Amino acid sequence: MAHISTMEKLGLNAPKFDLENFNTRINKKFVSLDSFDEYPALLVAFICNHCPYVVHIRDSFISFVSEFNNKGLGVVAISSNDIETYPEDSPNKMTEDSLKYSYPFPYLFDEGQGIAKAYRAACTPDFFLYDKNRTLVYRGQYDSSRPKNSEPVTGIDLREATNKLIKGSKISSEQKPSMGCNIKWKKGNEPDYFYI
Repeated sequence: MAHISTMEKLGLNAPKFDLENFNTRINKKFVSLDSFDEYPALLVAFICNHCPYVVHIRDSFISFVSEFNNKGLGVVAISSNDIETYPEDSPNKMTEDSLKYSYPFPYLFDEGQGIAKAYRAACTPDFFLYDKNRTLVYRGQYDSSRPKNSEPVTGIDLREATNKLIKGSKISSEQKPSMGCNIKWKKGNEPDYFYI
């Protein structure tokens, strides 16, 4: 069953994180929110290996990151899934995917799931875009394409918000929620907002 993002309140500050990075293409063992201080914009993306919604946009998202990284966008991906029940999302598999698809961003493992809860992440993919003050300016879908519809994967929603952020233009608060697989919470660890 597909879940949608919680559409966290705009204007909130990015919760801090300091997690182990399993993308060996990126030469950092641990990555924190402070690791992106040099970037005027930051995208925090909750993804995982197995989710068909993530797989559906993967190639396009990699291109998006490569393009906007050169324009001042820092990007970090976080996987928070329970690897006991979903071993395909384990750190070893995260490293495999990072290398196989040449991820141009750190890929962090949120083993305790506390970072997903702090961001109120609900699904994969779930996107949180922050300005230079690390204030939330966009949370929502990559675009309207889904694995079982005919919409092309363009990243238009996230692309437009990011372009406006980089140019200093106002981003509309009318934003569509992301949709995807629910984060695979450890038994008894489901946050209250998961049931909304």
